Amino acid sequence: MDIIIAGAGRVGFNLARTLCVKHNVTVIDRNIDALERLQESLDILPVHGDIEDPETYRKLTDKDSDLFIAVTDLDEANLISTLIAGDTIDVDRKIIRLRNSFFAKSSIKEKLGIDDAIFPVNITSDTVVSLLDYPKANNVKSFEYTDFKLVSVRVGEKADGLRLEPEGYAVVGVEREKSFFIPEADEPVKAKDLLYLFGDEERIRTLCSRLETEAPAEIRRCVVFGGGELGVSIAKALVGLGKEVKLVEKDIKLCRLAEESLEGEAMTISSKYGTGGLFEEEGLGYADMMVAATDNDEYNIIKSLEAREHGIKKVVAVNNEMEYYSLMHSLGIVVVRGPKMSAYNAILENIYSSGVVTERRFCGGNGVLFLRKIFPGSKLIGKTLKPLKRVKQGLAFIVRNGELLDFIEKTEAQEADVIVAFCTQKYESDVKKWIDGL
Repeated sequence: MDIIIAGAGRVGFNLARTLCVKHNVTVIDRNIDALERLQESLDILPVHGDIEDPETYRKLTDKDSDLFIAVTDLDEANLISTLIAGDTIDVDRKIIRLRNSFFAKSSIKEKLGIDDAIFPVNITSDTVVSLLDYPKANNVKSFEYTDFKLVSVRVGEKADGLRLEPEGYAVVGVEREKSFFIPEADEPVKAKDLLYLFGDEERIRTLCSRLETEAPAEIRRCVVFGGGELGVSIAKALVGLGKEVKLVEKDIKLCRLAEESLEGEAMTISSKYGTGGLFEEEGLGYADMMVAATDNDEYNIIKSLEAREHGIKKVVAVNNEMEYYSLMHSLGIVVVRGPKMSAYNAILENIYSSGVVTERRFCGGNGVLFLRKIFPGSKLIGKTLKPLKRVKQGLAFIVRNGELLDFIEKTEAQEADVIVAFCTQKYESDVKKWIDGL
């Protein structure tokens, strides 16, 4: 594909780095230094110019584009660039990143001919909120075509060596000592493993309580570090669910803005002079869950460790930089993708998904999940489907009538079946080819 990316910031750089391996990528930005850094390490075409200026796009009028992606930090710039690009270049598909949740409820997407809009702050907030229903879990993913969930849980010391007997769920991935793999069927779990479980949520919820014995059984009191846009969004969502929330911020100006935005429904605490005594003075250590939601990963890690030292059992850190992901996991911190990471992953999932197959990523992108639903009238109905060749490629299942069936033998497809496959990043193209070609 020919892809144009407007914005060479963190999200734009990561997208360019991933996409340029298989596609022709053009990156537009007015920051010449950012473009030079991209060109030094990546095989891309840099275009120096203002993405809000029609003249910038005249340099590209001689080429068609399969995809235009606007990912700067400014909603206005992204919206205007998408409008101009659609007017000056022949673009097949447009994806935009937006911060203001107002646009999610408006019709602006349709009016501007935008195919997909990504709201990363909302994605991150929703991910944190999902943990309230699964206090023992590290992460919870829901899907469009099935009620089954993908849940990750950290194995505690008491469950070391336990051999699971899956029923109604499957172990579809393990992160162990910074490596991710698809486990053998009878492999015992080890303490500190991060297990990925797919299937019936009630059965998984019961299993989580066996595997993770330290996290609270219920979350009522929450502490949020970070009074920026994300921290306030998370605090509002938690308050809306009836939770007791204290928000901590060191910037006085952000503190005041957060207090106004929360309208007194959450306590806002200034940490201008440090947080050492705040845990005792403000009773933060009594919280059931702490969320470090700043845009600084190092600060988030420090606050997470500090919170754990003061007795908080459920500690969540927002991850903004890819290189900190493994460190956070190795420290036993619950990791949630920050807005920039959420934007990057959501856009990639959007690009690689199709009208037939949905692709999702997990475990920091090390694991890949594919879903394909058999709709009424599908040519696959009644057809005998060949299973995925295991050979370390991955695991495949059929969700049928609320049951999770191993897809290891030739099976006749039925209407409403959902075919699900899990694999490591290494076998992504092989598994995608298989599920596309069913």
